[in-house]
Amino acid sequence: ALANAYAAKKDFGDAYNYHLQYITYRDSMLSGEVRNKTSLLAYNSQLGKKEVEIAALGRQKKDQQKILYSIAAVLLLILLSAVLLWRNNRQKQKANKLLQQSYNNVEQLGEIGRKVNSSLDVKQIIGTVYQNVNQLMDATVFGIGLYQEGSQVLEYPATYENGEVLPFYTNSLQDENRFGAVCFNTGKEINIGNLGEEYKDHIQEIATPQQGGQPESIIFLPLTAKEKKLGVITVQSFKKNAYSDYHLYMLRNIANYSSIAIDNAASYETLNETLGQLQATQKQLIQSEKMASLGELTAGIAHEIQNPLNFVNNFSEINKELLVEMKDEMDKGNITDAKEIANDVIANEEKINHHGKRADAIVKGMLQHSRSSSGVKEPTDINALCDEYLRLCYHGLRAKDKSFNATLKTDFDESIGKINIIPQDIGRVLLNLYNNALYAVNEKKQKNIEGYEPTLSVITKKAGDKVEIRVSDNGNGIPQKVIDKIFQPFFTTKPTGQGTGLGLSLSYDIVKAHGGDLKVETEENEGSEFVILLPI
Repeated sequence: ALANAYAAKKDFGDAYNYHLQYITYRDSMLSGEVRNKTSLLAYNSQLGKKEVEIAALGRQKKDQQKILYSIAAVLLLILLSAVLLWRNNRQKQKANKLLQQSYNNVEQLGEIGRKVNSSLDVKQIIGTVYQNVNQLMDATVFGIGLYQEGSQVLEYPATYENGEVLPFYTNSLQDENRFGAVCFNTGKEINIGNLGEEYKDHIQEIATPQQGGQPESIIFLPLTAKEKKLGVITVQSFKKNAYSDYHLYMLRNIANYSSIAIDNAASYETLNETLGQLQATQKQLIQSEKMASLGELTAGIAHEIQNPLNFVNNFSEINKELLVEMKDEMDKGNITDAKEIANDVIANEEKINHHGKRADAIVKGMLQHSRSSSGVKEPTDINALCDEYLRLCYHGLRAKDKSFNATLKTDFDESIGKINIIPQDIGRVLLNLYNNALYAVNEKKQKNIEGYEPTLSVITKKAGDKVEIRVSDNGNGIPQKVIDKIFQPFFTTKPTGQGTGLGLSLSYDIVKAHGGDLKVETEENEGSEFVILLPI
């Protein structure tokens, strides 16, 4: 502006100076603007780079954040897994502890069960249960009440207080103020930790104990076995809240063992009573068997003894006639004829004596058979014994059935001689075997088989240091399915009422008692053979 002013005044010198200054300032200003623009461009360029870097850093930061989040998530998962593992480990430890405790409890209960069930005496069972319960919990008072159906009471045969046995006492099941009666009648557990506050949950008023003091903690459990009420078990303490769930659990299991043991003891007692009755019945049956065999023997003896008696009577009558005739001859003086008649009388007297002795032997045999065995062995002619009982048995059967006939075959080894036996016992064995054989052939005869001839054979033979007696028949034989049972007591193949099933059993026992053996060989529809082996 100044240069233009001086130029207008025609003052070109000042105008020139000011124009130069203008140019100088203008160039200076233009140079500064360029620098500013350059700086701005540079700044903008740097700013762009920074923004790119910032964006890259932002992306990197986001990536890092993602990585961090991922790492944090992984760490969180690891932490959670660690917590879960720790928790599971704790639970596993607790479970293992509980399992070990349960295992110990099972082992302990198993041992208690074995001890409790090792006896069949009720008092001993109660004592064993008390000893084991007292080791597990405070059993200051312990008792087991046993149900008596007839009197409707609970009997306490052995109740313990402070280790001492209290006297026997009972509780009526009608007494509603007795915990034992309530527990038994309802079949429910009673668990009281404070008697003064909780008794009303079960009874109306507290009954005074019949023996001992009044407890504070009480457990009553019912005893049952096979759906049968047996009684109650109780544990009591003079302390409040003395029992935990663990104690109740253990006592329940012990109650189960006690129920089984008491039921077994009752069953054993019943079994003994039944066994006693069976033994008494068996004795009666054995006596009946003996009397039956005696009856059959008597029938045979009656037949056998009739023969010698007939001879005695007949010869007695003949002798009477001969003596009268001899008297007449002597009166006539016929001494020769009288002597001949006398000789006939003497011969007849010998026959009378012979048959009298025969009758005497038969009676002695009957008496020997009928009396109880002395148990003393004596030298006996086994052949004579076999023959004697064979004829007596056969005639006994004939006395009952006149139509019956059978062929009797004997083959006796005369070299045997006498052997030491109890004759009346072996006689019973022989009589039983003969009866069975004749019964078998008679049964077969009833079938009317053409050409069948009932036969009973008896053979004796010396076999080394033993005597062998074989009794065989050609009857129906014994079925193979029952051959293993024939020596068992009360087993019989005969119809009901015709056999007790004791004959062969008794025979087997008698032969065994003599140190011998009794065997059977049989074939159905062909016959049977019993073999008696007796030591010489």
